[in-house]
Amino acid sequence: MACCDLPIAAEDCDRAFTVDASRVTFGRGCLAEVGERASALGLRRVALFSDAGVAGLPIFTTTRDSLVAAGLDVATYTDVHVEPTDASFLDAARFARELNPDGYVSLGGGSVIDTCKAANLCATHPAELLTYVNAPIGEGKPVPGPLKPHIACPTTAGTGSEVTGIAIFDLLSLKAKTGIASHALRPTEALVDPDCTASLPPEVVASAGLDVLSHALESYTARPYVRRRAPERPSLRPMSQGANPWSDLGCREALRLLGRFLERAVHDASDDEAREQMMWAATLAGIAFGNAGVHAPHGMAYAVAGLVRDFRPSGYPADEPLVPHGMAVILNAPASFRFTAEASPQRHLEGARLLGADTRGAGATDAGEVLAGELVRIMRAVRMPNGLGGVGYTEDDVAALTAGAYPQQRLLQNAPREMSKPVLADLFRRAMRYW
Repeated sequence: MACCDLPIAAEDCDRAFTVDASRVTFGRGCLAEVGERASALGLRRVALFSDAGVAGLPIFTTTRDSLVAAGLDVATYTDVHVEPTDASFLDAARFARELNPDGYVSLGGGSVIDTCKAANLCATHPAELLTYVNAPIGEGKPVPGPLKPHIACPTTAGTGSEVTGIAIFDLLSLKAKTGIASHALRPTEALVDPDCTASLPPEVVASAGLDVLSHALESYTARPYVRRRAPERPSLRPMSQGANPWSDLGCREALRLLGRFLERAVHDASDDEAREQMMWAATLAGIAFGNAGVHAPHGMAYAVAGLVRDFRPSGYPADEPLVPHGMAVILNAPASFRFTAEASPQRHLEGARLLGADTRGAGATDAGEVLAGELVRIMRAVRMPNGLGGVGYTEDDVAALTAGAYPQQRLLQNAPREMSKPVLADLFRRAMRYW
């Protein structure tokens, strides 16, 4: 990789990268191990986090029974809000403070796992939530110490939250998503059981899978770690440290698997191989972006999800407007990658090839269009809306979307090209419609 670009002097650039990951157990049926895993961590009283939908499924019974069979005292919290808010985080934190468990188990998608992370943080190191939220929205203060053990059990092949130190939520006063990022939030262990996705509707599989796709593409095309200023102390090296040899491995394999199995997993719920490989791709991409970081499509998505007015996707709870996270991300992706391709055309072409595009004869100047074209093809194949216009936005919303996205500097600064306000506004305009 090349050394960092001006205005950072070469001698000030970072020359090392850090690899962090939760302990991961992967395989069909491994959810039943949760009781023994928790006991081995020395837990006696456990807070089991889930949501109302998952709580009615056999996998919830499997998890609770395994914990009880291991001799543990189990208290359940199933009021997790789909696409959590600061208010729902605080409700969960109150439960955790009152219970004061030895540790936590989360069973659900990213909303559940992130809520459990936030509850663990706020109960272990009490402070105003914005104390820990990424700057400039929050104070961005470091977590002052370790959290209690947390075993994360994902039920969707998407967010990768089971292996990252990130917790995302809607800040209601801002009408945009933001988050907390800290190595301390990373779950102690992850039990990744592909059987947990068997009952997911195709719309959820599609949205979650496209989140995986974006994790891998954004991490692979992120600003390289050697183009960042070296931290003052090694402990201050950010998780969003940029593309690095470790993250590249997971990104490439995740993209290859997505190219083979995403459409199959969406269109055929009985395709066990496709669902399993999607779960593995999600784990790989989660570890990758947990050590490299994502960039513009995710940063823009936080505003798309936060400003939603009346869009209600099929396959999700219909009690309130919602743009699912993976959908909010992928709607920005073709426009974003058309723009960023100039910075690393070969990586953009490689991403397109791994997803299944024919890149023979394509040159550097074709990279953005080739990758965007393949993304649009996939979006149409899994029945995504036609750009931001498909979820209710118009050109009149560009200013508000830009205002909501620009504060996401932790993500935007990881992009390989500068994401100024005018650039973001242009990308939102270009993302309104693709076909």
